[in-house]
Amino acid sequence: MNAMSTLQVPLPRASLEPSDLVPGFADPVDDAQLVFRGVLDAMANPGRIVTLPVAALGPVPGGLGRAAYAFGLALADFETPVWLDRAAQSAAATLRFHVNCPIAEDPAEAAFALIGDPALLPEFDRFALGTDAYPDRSTTLVIEVPGLEGGPAVVLTGPGIETTRALCVAGLPERFWAARAELAELFPRGIDVVFTSGDRLAAVPRTAVALPAKAQTEPAIAQTEEVPDVCRG
Repeated sequence: MNAMSTLQVPLPRASLEPSDLVPGFADPVDDAQLVFRGVLDAMANPGRIVTLPVAALGPVPGGLGRAAYAFGLALADFETPVWLDRAAQSAAATLRFHVNCPIAEDPAEAAFALIGDPALLPEFDRFALGTDAYPDRSTTLVIEVPGLEGGPAVVLTGPGIETTRALCVAGLPERFWAARAELAELFPRGIDVVFTSGDRLAAVPRTAVALPAKAQTEPAIAQTEEVPDVCRG
């Protein structure tokens, strides 16, 4: 069984009781709006690394960085079930307390999935992929990773990217990008992905095409927008 097919058994409901809550935003309205704008910027510009204004956040639940935790505080609410993998489970009670979001036991029921351990990311088909009539009824994956640089480079194309843009996310399962590419035939169904690392995030919505940089020609890579040095190989 590979990393992207590892089953994760949900923790008992008793473990979700708010015994060790973590503070949320100091100003819930204004702070949430700032984070929301940052997420929109990342979604509108796939692969661009965005630093969220979350330095004032105190301790965050284990398994998540401040950007991932702030994403949950800003975008989740009583209408958006959230699924958390085992590594991020300690955030469940805190998120439920602050934003009243249901905690989903099945990934397919979740509007958002917070992933604290990308090495054990479930297969994409375990999440909601939306329908042809309602493609927005899909799960957005928020994946905490060791870094947004330093990993294998992929070259992104699509809406929001003038030519191409490189992204080098570290710590993903080996088959992540290939498995994501297999969802293309389902479009407009699919999933949107937000990678978080500390205070920063980068988004790859379903509209973006991601190909391994090694499959691109050298001239194509050289002309890629915003190519970090670690992506130049």
